[in-house]
Amino acid sequence: MDRRSFIVLLAAGCADPSANFVPAAGQPTPQAPPPPAPTVSSGDAGFDAWARDFYRKALQGGIGAPVLDRELAGLTPNPRVMSLDSAQPEFSRPIGDYIRGAVSDDRIARGQRFRTELSFWPQIEARYGVPREILIAIWAMESAFGAVQGDFDVVRSMASLAYHGRRRAWAEGELIAALRIIGSGEAARAQLKGSWAGAMGQTQFLPSNYLSTAVDADGDGKRDIWGSRADALASAANLLAKGGWARGVGWAQEVALPPGFDYSLTEGPREPSGWWSERGVRRADGRSWSAADAAAPAQLVAPAGAGGPAFLLLPNHFSIRKYNNSTAYALAVGLLADRMAGAAPLVRSWPTETPLSLSDRISAQVALTKLGFNPGEPDGVVGVNTRQALRAWQKSRGLTADGYLNAEMVRRLNVEADQAGAI
Repeated sequence: MDRRSFIVLLAAGCADPSANFVPAAGQPTPQAPPPPAPTVSSGDAGFDAWARDFYRKALQGGIGAPVLDRELAGLTPNPRVMSLDSAQPEFSRPIGDYIRGAVSDDRIARGQRFRTELSFWPQIEARYGVPREILIAIWAMESAFGAVQGDFDVVRSMASLAYHGRRRAWAEGELIAALRIIGSGEAARAQLKGSWAGAMGQTQFLPSNYLSTAVDADGDGKRDIWGSRADALASAANLLAKGGWARGVGWAQEVALPPGFDYSLTEGPREPSGWWSERGVRRADGRSWSAADAAAPAQLVAPAGAGGPAFLLLPNHFSIRKYNNSTAYALAVGLLADRMAGAAPLVRSWPTETPLSLSDRISAQVALTKLGFNPGEPDGVVGVNTRQALRAWQKSRGLTADGYLNAEMVRRLNVEADQAGAI
């Protein structure tokens, strides 16, 4: 055999047989294996292992290898992001202090100017049904009217949170969303700056919110929540509308409660105003309910306990919480919006209180557990479970069952738990 022919045949025999493979009828075509995850060398072996695993997940999620190779190259975890994610404040800020800081005279004045200075409000309100004051209040709360948008690299932040592991599935989903934005060309990575938790732009959208909800309101062909006020505020309106915002209905009303009221009803039933009226609850300003507000189911809250203002929360309050699932946040947005629209201050003022330390909060939770009232894990977070346990304890002891943990309640709980332990 001619030597050259032998070499050609040898080369053909050594070639990948799948290159020219034609499957028999009815047999599936073999799929090429995914490209191998690149070697990642951040100096943190745990992070590198996570990155390799994530690379495969992102490929399966539809992110192209070129985007992954480019954006994950040189990526390292951000220790500040991981520290902030783990942080538990030593002192909890009383809600009255939080609301007073949020509903400031300066914010009210600036918001009132934006109500009239920006020309796009009629179009946004007509399309989404959300009042401009609510959107301006969110804008103020989220980024100081666009001035403070955050300077963390969102890709690095999401990678750090995913590696940290406390919310891995969520963070990986947001990281894939951020990479999808970059891959689509809608925004470059340099533009994806935000808070340490990945919220971006003037109205602080997570990457997944951007993909699903951001809109181009100024008609320039881009969904620019960083540089375009119209896009950012219309996108916020779209998020609230998708979250169930009801046109023509309020968000909450301050109410006055009668002497001897059963505070264990707070954070409980959602009933129309007539049901609450039968129990002596009335609007604090003495006015009548609008037809729309009167028909809406409302939940009673007393965020600062019996010593502070009380509210009936209407469904739109819970739409605001689609933005940030915090009663205090949604109250701050709504009250700031009301003041921008010309409403008077609250009838009942917020009490002035001493912040509770982390050890105070944990010791109260431990005491409730010892006394047979389960607040959940003693983590220092005074959430729904802790408030429910506290209400049950207060009611069983003949106290006002408002579920509000203050210094006096901490003292009583610890004394009783110590006495029970000594028996």
